[in-house]
Amino acid sequence: MDCVNTSGKRKTAIARASVKAGTGKVTVNKIPIELYTPELARLKILEPLGLAGDKASKVDISVTVQGGGVMGQATAVRTAVAKGLCEFFKDDELEATYRAYDRSLIVNDDRRKLPKNPMGPGARAKKQKSYR
Repeated sequence: MDCVNTSGKRKTAIARASVKAGTGKVTVNKIPIELYTPELARLKILEPLGLAGDKASKVDISVTVQGGGVMGQATAVRTAVAKGLCEFFKDDELEATYRAYDRSLIVNDDRRKLPKNPMGPGARAKKQKSYR
């Protein structure tokens, strides 16, 4: 197999990953994963690679991610990476492992922010009344 392209989404962040045979290099927006900051986001991205074990060292993964915030991007990247590894190796067992660990590794998280309503500062909060 040549190259597998997958995508992951979280809120407004969209990550596109390409997985090809290689030596285990992972880059996010052309930055090596070892240098990616903040550390919490890096650890989140490394989860599917840790679960894959030695299979992850047989492929090079390059991801481009746009939109959203830092953690939204990190979650989108980990979904794209996990999908890419499953598709590249055509491994149902690996997919089952990912689903058991965290379903959002394979399935995009479809939760969105509630729209703001009139009469208040946010989606749920309302202006307080002091009479009565």
